[in-house]
Amino acid sequence: MVGPMAHSRARANPADGKPPVRRAASTVAVLFLLLGVLGFVPGITSGMDALRFAGHASGAYLFGVFQVSVLHNLVQLAFGVAGLLLARTVTGARAFLIGGGAVLLVLWLYGLVVDQDTAANVLPVNDADGWLHLTLGVVMIASGALTRRRPGR
Repeated sequence: MVGPMAHSRARANPADGKPPVRRAASTVAVLFLLLGVLGFVPGITSGMDALRFAGHASGAYLFGVFQVSVLHNLVQLAFGVAGLLLARTVTGARAFLIGGGAVLLVLWLYGLVVDQDTAANVLPVNDADGWLHLTLGVVMIASGALTRRRPGR
């Protein structure tokens, strides 16, 4: 069957009618939850035997690239939970995207100035994390600033 009746029996899409800023915030929040969980999964995270609670000495790498620690993963999980809670309203979703993006840009700057081989590198961050923080920060801020409800709604 084709046409408007093709999927008439399918369940409604939960995103239908949801403002774009809320969808964007929910998507980013789920991404952070996923990354936080994957940081604890052997095989996806290499060097699990070298996973430390915090600091530059953690030898675990998500996807073999992004240095992670237990603290880093917990922060990502908390960020994701906060994002899902804030995505319940347009104002909260926008605050999460813009505020969270700003936090990621601060983390990017932190990664630029901190000596990665010292105790000051608490989270830890490496160059790959820095590029990810920069990219996600810019995308989140742009999403928060540019997503508006479509005209006619």
